[in-house]
Amino acid sequence: MHEYSIVQSLLDLIEENAKKHNAKEVGKVVVKIGVLSGVEPHLLQIAFDTFKEGTICENAKMEMIIQPIVVKCRECLRESTFEKNEIFFECRHCGGVDLEVLDGEDMLLMSLEMD
Repeated sequence: MHEYSIVQSLLDLIEENAKKHNAKEVGKVVVKIGVLSGVEPHLLQIAFDTFKEGTICENAKMEMIIQPIVVKCRECLRESTFEKNEIFFECRHCGGVDLEVLDGEDMLLMSLEMD
């Protein structure tokens, strides 16, 4: 389960940010998870709850924003949004298949609430 290594990296990043801001505790962690990121939100939550013990995030809640897939058609230049990963994508406006992914591939740390 690669969510464990993702959470370890996330906790390292949070610790680094908390030290920069002289925080003693993190109360909330907000992450954006792209549908195409390969991250399973429920497994990420389990990993976070497991590994946060004994860290600055021990009492933190995690909020996950699920980012749909946003693509731009190279034929009609319009954008389309897809809520879930599909085997085949086509432009919802013209049916074109030459698409550029604009959003939905990454997992990002969006914000922290620190004390």
